[in-house]
Amino acid sequence: MRRSILAAALLALAACAPAEEVKESAGMTNNAVPAPTPSDVAVRITAEQAGQRVEVAVNQRFAVELVGVPTAGYIWAPAQMPAFVQRAGEASGNTTQQQSQPGFVGGNHWEVTMFVATQAGEGEIVMEQRRPWETSEPPADVFRVTVVAR
Repeated sequence: MRRSILAAALLALAACAPAEEVKESAGMTNNAVPAPTPSDVAVRITAEQAGQRVEVAVNQRFAVELVGVPTAGYIWAPAQMPAFVQRAGEASGNTTQQQSQPGFVGGNHWEVTMFVATQAGEGEIVMEQRRPWETSEPPADVFRVTVVAR
């Protein structure tokens, strides 16, 4: 009895952990589902590009594709953007095929934020993963990328 209660408690805690702590990310399974980024997006920026410089064209949509745990309240949102960059949409979806099965609950999900550079420039986009209602808490994770628009 005690073991089943302990196991249930550990599973509940894992379900509430931010994506960084949950290692069932899309890239680590054979049943991975690609990010649901629209086909008109010219540049796809992934978690592996954290801290890098990425070139984008003016007036073309580009996307930041990150894995989060929105079912536990942790969502990615821009905390800082250069003045020449505007948000241009969002998309989200499963990271594994199993998440499409009846009865599947929780887990990591793709969170794709689209942007467009309205003019040439260089600046940093900072994405923070947090629970929006926990305004006094530090973010669970931070993603930074420098965008160079030409």
